[in-house]
Amino acid sequence: MSGSPEQAVGIDTLLERVRAGYDRVDPHAAYRAARAGEALLVDIRYAALRERDGLIPGALVVERNELEWRLDPLGDHRLPEATGHDLRIIVICNEGYASSLAAESLHRLGLHRATDLIGGFQAWRSAGLPVAG
Repeated sequence: MSGSPEQAVGIDTLLERVRAGYDRVDPHAAYRAARAGEALLVDIRYAALRERDGLIPGALVVERNELEWRLDPLGDHRLPEATGHDLRIIVICNEGYASSLAAESLHRLGLHRATDLIGGFQAWRSAGLPVAG
């Protein structure tokens, strides 16, 4: 890569900077948006966590290492749900950390309405929202 190197920061600072770039959503807001057809819930948790804790009904499961390829509306490997850059995507990880970095990566692809779930799947479950399996 060319250009001047960026100043190194710790993960807490990086998360703070990333999260300042978009509005995160709480579990109830995510649930309402998904039910109304206004957002696509995308679960990026590892298979072992999904097997242990269950799934959010209706959420699209996309492993983290495939996320950008599957949701890029211009990509050859996109999923049918990757309908355009205006799609509102709510990324869900286990506790709401990895999903913040994933949402920021989607922003870099032009998916400007991507966000993540505050507290991740654990907050969803704690809020008493539907879980299958």
